[in-house]
Amino acid sequence: MPSQGQKGFTLIEVTVAMALMAMVAALSWRGLDALLQAHERTRQRALQHAVVQTAMMQWQTDLDQLVQLPVIPAIDWNGKVLRLTRAAARTSATEPARLLVVAWSERNIDGQRQWLRWQSQPVFSRQQWAQAWETAARWAQGHPVRDYGSEVVLLPIHDWRLYFSREGRWVNPLSHQGGGDVADAPPVPNAPQGEGDSGDAPPAAAYAGPRERADIPDAVRLQLDVASGAFISGLITRDWLNPTFGANR
Repeated sequence: MPSQGQKGFTLIEVTVAMALMAMVAALSWRGLDALLQAHERTRQRALQHAVVQTAMMQWQTDLDQLVQLPVIPAIDWNGKVLRLTRAAARTSATEPARLLVVAWSERNIDGQRQWLRWQSQPVFSRQQWAQAWETAARWAQGHPVRDYGSEVVLLPIHDWRLYFSREGRWVNPLSHQGGGDVADAPPVPNAPQGEGDSGDAPPAAAYAGPRERADIPDAVRLQLDVASGAFISGLITRDWLNPTFGANR
C-alpha cells in the first residue's frame, strides 16, 4: 500500500507532457517527410542522368556501327527523322552478319514533345532492308509499326538539330541550293588543320547530290534542347567523329 507521502501526476502535468510529446512527434515527422522527399528527388535526378547517359551511349553506338553498302544509304536526315543502317551486334563469331535500321525522331505525346528511338528487327536481305527503311519513315510520321520493330521514349525536348561535317566544315544537311546555311562552328574535333580549315571549303550546295548525302559524313553534331521542368534541362551538344575519318586522306 502506497504511503501517504507519495503523490501521482496531476491532470495538468499529464496534459502538458502529452502536448510536448505530440509536438516532438510532429517535428520529427516533418523532418522525416523532408528527408523522404529529398531522397525521392535524388533518386529521380539519378534516374534521369542514367537515361541521358544511356541515350547518348546508344546514339554513339548507332553511329559507330554505320554500314556503307552499295545502293543502300547508311544515313539519311530529312529534318524529321534520322535513319541509319547499322550492323547488328553478334553474340558469336559463327553468327551470320545482320543489319538493323534505326531511326531517331520526335513526337508530341500528351502535349509534350518527346525524343524517341526506333529499331527494326534484324534484316538479312536487301528486300527486308527496304521494308525496314520505309517502315522507319512511316514510324516517324506517327503510323503504328509495332510489328516491325521496337520504340523507346527517351526525353522531353523543345527541339533537336543536326549538323554534318564534311571537309572540316559543319553543314546543314538540309541545304540543297548554293549559299546554303553553313554553321559558324569550330573545326571538327581532332580534325587535321590546314586545307579543311581554309576559306576554300566548298559550299553546302556541293553536298546536295543524292550520292554525297548518302555518304557517311566526317562528323555529326547533335544539339538537343531538353525541356524545362525536367531535372536535366537546357542544351546538350554531342559530337560524333567518324572512326574512319582521315584514313583515306
